[in-house]
Amino acid sequence: MATTTARPAAIEDGGGASVDLTGDDRRALLRYMLLMRATEERALTLYRQGKVPGSFYDGRGQEAVSVGAAFTLGPRDRTCILHRDLGAHLIRGVKPGRVLAQMMGRAGGVTAGKDGNMHFADHELGCVGMVSMLPDMALVTCGLAIAFQMRREPRVAMTWFGEGSTANGQWHEAMNVAGIRKLPVVFILENNQFAYSTPNDHEFAVDPVKRAEVYGFPGVKVDGNDVEAVFFAAAQAVERARSGGGPTLIEAETMRMHGHGAHDDMSYVPKEMVEHWTARDPIDNYERKLREEGFDTDEIRESVKGELDAETEWALAQPMPEPHTALEGVFATEDPVLGDGNAPWSRWQREAANA
Repeated sequence: MATTTARPAAIEDGGGASVDLTGDDRRALLRYMLLMRATEERALTLYRQGKVPGSFYDGRGQEAVSVGAAFTLGPRDRTCILHRDLGAHLIRGVKPGRVLAQMMGRAGGVTAGKDGNMHFADHELGCVGMVSMLPDMALVTCGLAIAFQMRREPRVAMTWFGEGSTANGQWHEAMNVAGIRKLPVVFILENNQFAYSTPNDHEFAVDPVKRAEVYGFPGVKVDGNDVEAVFFAAAQAVERARSGGGPTLIEAETMRMHGHGAHDDMSYVPKEMVEHWTARDPIDNYERKLREEGFDTDEIRESVKGELDAETEWALAQPMPEPHTALEGVFATEDPVLGDGNAPWSRWQREAANA
């Protein structure tokens, strides 16, 4: 097992060139984290107003995990994103307004009002929609990786799941097939301290990241509240997978700062634990770091607020789906096509410009 606590000196791409985070990249990391939190805060407000049916789930406190990992991906890479990883959807190109419309069951949502408020993904942006039976999507991710491998394509599949998922048989099946076939897949294990209300010390006897070695590939532990630490750990894993080195399991240690869902008051979480992780808030700490280095973080916040206000207005204007569309698209009539996703990291922008 390897432990990553600080950013490496450099990451090399497949051609041996050194790649790094530019100033614009770092602004983008903060912006996507802010956008994820602001979108979920707005969705929670809509939920309390009775505009979001069912319950509501968010990833407050876990923004660095989804944003830092997804930021490494190229346009032709593919994802299976967990319900607490909205930042990955935003990075791949889903607009906040479509997320809010999805939460409200509107026709303008990602699934056009045909699925639950957290069960969505835009296949046109290279993402497979999630199911609640965690971690079934880890096996789907392996399927994507097998396709890349069979076609000899330098592409990577990435997925996220909570540490509670490691107690399920499907997780072990995914780890096993990934290790045997040396699949180009990156597993992001979000250790947010609780599987619903079950704490870590009742979840497993051995740290899950140590299990990676048993399946024949590296396990890495990283500070899940440090977006750059997550980014560099994921960037190394992605390059390893893309170059044929096989899978990596990254355990990102973080904290679920809200209950399992809006119906959960977190009464089982010790007050001292909440205080400890509140002081380690990934957005507050990264914003402070950038501000100390001379970045104008107020401008970034204002930009996010302006975008979210406009996107909220758009989402509220979306109609409910027409009843006659309920049976459309229920069964597949042709092979699904996954399109390419947005890839904002400057590395991919440079490659596109030089293509």
